[in-house]
Amino acid sequence: MTSFSPLPATLIEPIVRVALLEDLGRSGDLTTDAVIPYDCTATLVLKARQAGVVAGLDLVSYAFLLVEPAINIQIWRPDGSEVGAGETIARLSGPARGLLTAERTALNFLCRLSGIATATAAMVEAVRGHKARIVSTRKTTPGLRALEKYAVRVGGGANHRFGLDDGVLIKDNHIAIAGDIRTAIERARAAAGHMVKVEVEVDTLKQLDAALAIGVDAVLLDNMSVEDLARAVSIVDGRTITEASGRVMPKTAAAIAATGVDLISMGWLTHSAPILDIGLDMPDHQNICKHLN
Repeated sequence: MTSFSPLPATLIEPIVRVALLEDLGRSGDLTTDAVIPYDCTATLVLKARQAGVVAGLDLVSYAFLLVEPAINIQIWRPDGSEVGAGETIARLSGPARGLLTAERTALNFLCRLSGIATATAAMVEAVRGHKARIVSTRKTTPGLRALEKYAVRVGGGANHRFGLDDGVLIKDNHIAIAGDIRTAIERARAAAGHMVKVEVEVDTLKQLDAALAIGVDAVLLDNMSVEDLARAVSIVDGRTITEASGRVMPKTAAAIAATGVDLISMGWLTHSAPILDIGLDMPDHQNICKHLN
């Protein structure tokens, strides 16, 4: 897998705090506070219920520690680890109320991000042996883009632009409203700073020829057949970066990669990847409740 950097605390903490407030509302955890004595302590384990790739443990830590700073968290399988069904990911011990109150928020983050990382790892494996890299798109959950793109990196993929402000991508509607592909590219070139890349989406080989004649940093080959993708790569002949996109699925990725494209972008990774089933369970032979001294 490719290397990845942990998410900064300044990004994680506000997101987790909002999620906890959404769950706790105005009155806190009515069920746990009623059922569990305030001085009860417990030990629980995060356990994978299916095989996959772990991502999101920093968010898990924040979820528990924002609720109860006295909780001790021992991570056994850090982000990027491949785990099997039944394998323990982390062990948590401390005040039982805090463990139960933060459980769902922590699992929502962990299951979601681990699912994305697992799906990405499967796609990376599907194109192994080809030069194509798997990249994510802006088709993310509102407010959670940085987290979901992080999970893609954990799974061995890479990121496309994060937002509208870090790259020019001229799409079909831009071209239609501008009038033609030449006008759109020339306007983008004139307006973009020297550090900004310009990519253009093309649907046909004729559009590709037009884009190459003007000059762009990358071409997004949208919804092309495998045959047309191979022709497009041959036409480009290394003059610019080639990106295949449009309804890419696990069963089609290998054939697309075999055409020689540089990148394969997939909205599916972040909008449709299933969660990785992970639970917070009582370890074997655990006492039901211990009381603080």
